[in-house]
Amino acid sequence: MSLAQHHEQYVMLKSGDRFCYAEHGVGNTDTIVLIVGLGLQLVYWPNALIERLVSSGFRVICFDNRDAGRSVRSGTPHPSLLQQLRGRSPKGAYGLERMAEDTAQLLEALNISSAHIAGMSMGGMIAQTLASLHPEKVISMTSIFSTTGNRRVGQPSYSTLWRMARAKAPMNEKDAVKNYQAMMTHIGDVAANGAVNQWHQYARLAWQRNGGKSDAKAMFRQIGAIMKSGDRTPMLQNVKAPTLVIHGDVDHMVHPSGGVATARAISGAKHQILPAFKNKKKSRKSYEFVGPICETTDKFLSVSNFNKLKERDLIFISDVGAYGSSLSSNYNIRPKPSEILINKSKITILKKRQKLEDII
Repeated sequence: MSLAQHHEQYVMLKSGDRFCYAEHGVGNTDTIVLIVGLGLQLVYWPNALIERLVSSGFRVICFDNRDAGRSVRSGTPHPSLLQQLRGRSPKGAYGLERMAEDTAQLLEALNISSAHIAGMSMGGMIAQTLASLHPEKVISMTSIFSTTGNRRVGQPSYSTLWRMARAKAPMNEKDAVKNYQAMMTHIGDVAANGAVNQWHQYARLAWQRNGGKSDAKAMFRQIGAIMKSGDRTPMLQNVKAPTLVIHGDVDHMVHPSGGVATARAISGAKHQILPAFKNKKKSRKSYEFVGPICETTDKFLSVSNFNKLKERDLIFISDVGAYGSSLSSNYNIRPKPSEILINKSKITILKKRQKLEDII
């Protein structure tokens, strides 16, 4: 796993602020804008994601939010630590509305009338705000491990807050890498293939792009934006674009309740929960997931360094494409499987499994 390589460019928005951005898949018809989270930079996105989107026909736009990376630094006040604890932004601070307007102006500067918008964490909040205030610019919206701003949901765990409070500003690149790995080890999956190398690569790039120094005040201004915007639940009723909300069932940075609240607030939103791996032991074997799909040589996927499996373990594949029920057939005289609905602890059989005599 590695980060994408970007050809960085600069654009002046009509607000007069300069933003740094990069694009991939120039010439593709549909555009998707990826919005990073708190304090993160456009180099955050993994190469596999960018390549998959481009190969699927998307023009991909990544950019540094204001007060991050190589984009404009705001001259507005930042909240003190006491104000952050109280959840209050200082007078004159900008909100998420300003950051959503940045995104809208970036689209205009690049002559893009509308786009698919995907944001993670704070980027999800910006995407939600953009879809609420500029529905004409949003074809679809994806909110990834984000929340509504309601302080009763989506809050970091106490263990995360404790680590954030104890963190010291890095003095050099080595410290920056060490600090980032420490936090990501807590909130991420250290066992994921190539995760640690990717964390190191990102931390080094971010440090270098930031001029070889930390900029806590800039990140505090972004925190102030989140606090100033407050609870956006009523605003989210204005979202008209098809919406996908993605969240893990375990999240130490943004509690999964934030995803639930987001999906409930947006009419027709689809909520996909990614289950955490309970078995952290990795197998050295490569697994092939097969079954009565189509031809005898077909398979769902091949995975290396997957979680160690034993006989009778259940595997959940959330997206199977054309192998789903809607496009299934009785090719090669294969009976269709049953369809079940799982709602919390309740299991309902929608269609019974076909028998061979049903199709002969």
